[in-house]
Amino acid sequence: MKLKGFSVPLTPQGKSALATLPPWHYSSDCMAIEYWTDPDAVAALLPPGLTPDPKSKGRAFFWFLDWQFTGSNHELTDPARYQYREAFALVEAIFEGTPVNYCPYIFVDNDAAIARGWAQGFPKKLGSIYQTRTFSAPSLAAAPLAKGSRFGASVAAHGERLATATIQLEEKVVDPATVFNRPTTMRRYFPQLAADRQNKPPVDELTMSLTDNLAIVDVWAGPAELRIPEVQGEDMHVIAPLRVGRGYRLGMAYSVTDLRILKVLSK
Repeated sequence: MKLKGFSVPLTPQGKSALATLPPWHYSSDCMAIEYWTDPDAVAALLPPGLTPDPKSKGRAFFWFLDWQFTGSNHELTDPARYQYREAFALVEAIFEGTPVNYCPYIFVDNDAAIARGWAQGFPKKLGSIYQTRTFSAPSLAAAPLAKGSRFGASVAAHGERLATATIQLEEKVVDPATVFNRPTTMRRYFPQLAADRQNKPPVDELTMSLTDNLAIVDVWAGPAELRIPEVQGEDMHVIAPLRVGRGYRLGMAYSVTDLRILKVLSK
């Protein structure tokens, strides 16, 4: 009998695989903080094939997301498995003349999301992520999508707070494409343990995230704060903000069925 599964573990029934075959469908409430960091620190993080964007001057975004996802069999009715939260940094770069984002750091609280992310090239690590939610029933705790509402978010790992953010909604954004308009690139990297090949990864690729049916809705903007402190065992603080721009609160949805390999970095 053939063993089945998109990812390990492979079994005769295929039910235990950590990540299922695409398509993967996602819906999320998001916070994104625009900021500027040290351009030299951004340049040092970029893999071969990407170059710094001189127009960006160290511009980056820090994202917090509260996700629900599903495959093709109504998996969203099993929220214990199919909900998760995520936080990541995107720095601006150039690929062959095209402005792109690059993801150097990302944290998530769901093991299936880690498996899917590694398959795409996102360098996902386990973390603890929280953000303010909005509710329809009126209350001081409801955080409605309205002028004056305040939202907060944080990410921690191994007992250390890695980033903290706040936003106060000020106005709706009419055209989200004026803010969010760069594709995201990643480095898909898998090492091997054999002693004579530990510096020769079997997979080392620059990839681009492909999102079908992308929808960005209910975008609000306003003043924001973002802190990325130095903590033991992490080095994300090297791209800590020197200046913070606007914060955004939005809804986002898309599907994933494919991945674009931009460049093979080593063989």
